[in-house]
Amino acid sequence: MMKLFFRFFLVLFLSLFLFGNIYFWIDENGTKHFTNVSPPQNQKVEEQKESRTIFKKLSSPKNKSRLFKVVKIFDGDTIKVKGFDLTFKIRLVGIDCPEIGFNNRKNQPFSLKAKQYLIHLLDNKKIAIKTYGTDAYNRQLAEVFADNKNINLEMIKAGLAEVYKGRRPANLDSQTYLREEAYARQTGKGMWRQGNFYKSPKQWRKENPRE
Repeated sequence: MMKLFFRFFLVLFLSLFLFGNIYFWIDENGTKHFTNVSPPQNQKVEEQKESRTIFKKLSSPKNKSRLFKVVKIFDGDTIKVKGFDLTFKIRLVGIDCPEIGFNNRKNQPFSLKAKQYLIHLLDNKKIAIKTYGTDAYNRQLAEVFADNKNINLEMIKAGLAEVYKGRRPANLDSQTYLREEAYARQTGKGMWRQGNFYKSPKQWRKENPRE
């Protein structure tokens, strides 16, 4: 069963690269990054046509686990992972967590709790991912799985994330996300205990824009 599980998500991950080119670059620390959309303008980029190299790497019999290591957690819905000699950011698809006020800006209530809970869920874990493409910041939009749990949904269940209010992938099971959000809200989990004082991350960003 577990083997079928990981094969399923590997296929979904590989499907991202069926069309278009992949762009690689190496940062000042020697870490290799990639994107399947426009590469950064300030980096020396290597273009890999038709993605053949990455297909070979990801489908190698040596990579039996098909798992990625979490190397950094930025906030409640953004992480950095490493695997197959690649490093890339993941934005947990379908959810939106309270905003951390980077650069000395004010933190949204429950933003640090959301980050700490995600650290708790992913600490020293390797993850499987189901990708839904990329966003405007070259991050993979993905559902993250660890210990047979959908981590995106776990954040919703804990009341530390709401369902993303913007455009969601058509093939994402949004109804499950909305149902779990409604239950967390009704039972006053996490950030929902703020009641009428609650502000969505979208509203918070609008009121506290990053310059």
